[in-house]
Parts: sequence; structure tokens; C-alpha cells
Amino acid sequence: MTTDHTPSSESPNNTSRFLALAFILLAPLIMLGCPSGGNRPASESPSQPSSPPKSTTDFDGERAFEHVRKQVEFGPRPAGSAELEKARNYLIDQLKSYGLKVTTDEFHATTPIGERKMVNVIAELPGESTDAIIISSHYDTKYFKDIKFVGANDGGSSTGALLEIARVMAAKQKPRLTYWFVFFDGEEAFCVDWDECTNPNPADPKNPLPDHTYGSRHMVAQLTEKNQLKQVRAMILLDMVGYKNLQFGRPEELSSRWLIDLVWQTAKELGYGAQFVNSAEGIGDDDHAPFMRAGVEALDIIQLTTYARYWHTKEDTLDKISAKSLKIVGDTVIVSLPKIEERLASKR
Repeated sequence: MTTDHTPSSESPNNTSRFLALAFILLAPLIMLGCPSGGNRPASESPSQPSSPPKSTTDFDGERAFEHVRKQVEFGPRPAGSAELEKARNYLIDQLKSYGLKVTTDEFHATTPIGERKMVNVIAELPGESTDAIIISSHYDTKYFKDIKFVGANDGGSSTGALLEIARVMAAKQKPRLTYWFVFFDGEEAFCVDWDECTNPNPADPKNPLPDHTYGSRHMVAQLTEKNQLKQVRAMILLDMVGYKNLQFGRPEELSSRWLIDLVWQTAKELGYGAQFVNSAEGIGDDDHAPFMRAGVEALDIIQLTTYARYWHTKEDTLDKISAKSLKIVGDTVIVSLPKIEERLASKR
């Protein structure tokens, strides 16, 4: 990928995370009249599978946890920081050790606090077809002036899980489709709130650019420019996937319905139905959104509703993370992939 980039002209006309969180905080009042468990508080969420898994993969939760620990040791990792560069070098070393082809895509983004160097990291696992499935995470943490935010769950957990998914898949036989394991830089907003600030858009001054999802928007723009976006058949995003009281609601607002159904059904078959529940997840935007707006089928696996008490606070620390939770996520994604390949083959 090239390193020069002119930001795309998409407008941030999306549901803000602030509004989503407001909905989250009001949800308990709404649920008082409902007899079902619905969105239980995080402290009541089960941390163990509802029944013994019927089958598991070679995904090692402890290994994934150590990847999270390593990132936390680097400290806060906002885009453009020396700490994020250390984390990036760690990712690259790990991915290369799995035998994967690793490329970096450096670009410079205009942000509310000035120009920042950002770098997406892409590891490729070639398949029988050049058509690709992206499995992804952001690896930056949110910029704060006044707190030490290490992002153990928000940034760290999904990055650790993705590294371990890449290791497991690289050791298996050649897949039907090519896989791109993508670590996005610059997912987090530099301003306090998700939609608080915008950036100039030279291509369309009346539609300013958002202060978030810098890396994913850049990748979509690059793929579009090179006429390669059509290769991407599906995209799975992991975000905040390591909480010890794991519980994912269905991200109905902005994910492909068939991907939600397939992954949630797979989780139930594996005995993880208590962690992949049928209540709604109140998230409106993330690194998968630029891909969806460009026509790519996508899914965001994220726990925000029942992690809100720690989200973007100094309490998002390693003690909130569980190797068992990471294992649940890794198993579910890896077992879902052949089913996703089958579904995509039937759509050709």
C-alpha cells in the first residue's frame, strides 16, 4: 500500500458513540417493565460458558492474554506516540514469527491536535482465492491529557485476540479465501467525545471529516483507489472483547444481519450462548463502518453496553481482562470462518 493519502470525502452522518452511550444509560429504566434478563449489569454477566464447549480450536487464551499484558506495559498508546510505535514493532515481530507476510501503510492525518503519523499493519494469509476476508482490531488507545489510559480492553484485548487468531490460522492448511489480519491505527477520537470535533475536508469543504476511524477510512480509500475493494468479501472487527464478565449484545444498528446470525449461532453451538446474547448492543459506529458504507459485508463484535462503567476511564486495566473470555472470542471467530466462506461462495 502507498503511504500518501488524501482523506476520503465521507461525512460523519452516523450515530455518535455519545448518543449510543446515552441510550445505554437509559436502557435499564426501559427494561424495568420487562420480565427477561435483557441487558444485565456487567457484574451479573456470566464469565463462564453456559455449558462445556462442544469443540474448541487451538486458540490459546493465555497466550492472547500475554499479548494484552505486553501492550499495557507499554503504557498509553495514542496515535502518533512513541509508545504506540513500540506496540507496533511488537505486533510486526509476532506476525512475522507466524510466517505471515506483513506490510505497513504509513500516512499522515490532520487531527484536532495537529498532524499525526499513523500506520496500519496488515498481515496476509494467502488462500486458494485472492478474494479476502478481513479480521481486524484497532491497536491505538484514546488520547487523554488528564488520566493514564492504558486501554487493556479498549484496544488491548482485541489486538491480543487478533494476534492469536492469526497464529492459529497461519498454522492450518491453506484456506479457501485469503485472510488479511488488519491492525488499524487512529480509531479513537482525539477530542473527548466521538463526534465532538471534525477535520477539514479539502475535497468537499461543506462535508468535514470525522475525528475518528482514521486508519479504516484510509484503508477503504486506498483499496478504492486501487480498484481492490471488490476483493474484500467480508470484514469482522473485534473491539473490547476481553472483559472477564463477557457479554456481547447483537450489533443490529450497523452490522450485516447474516453475519450476526451466523456468528451468534456458532457461539451457541460451542456452548457460549451466555456470552453471545440476543439483547441489542448500543453501538453506532466503529472501524467497520467505512467498509459497510463502501458496500462490504461487515460485523462488529464489541462489548460496550456492559463495560460502560470502565470505558474510557483509568479503570480500563489488565485486571478486567480474562484469558477465558479471549478464548471464547477466538474459538467463535475461528469456527465461524468456514461457514462464512461457504455463505460467500453461495453468493457468487
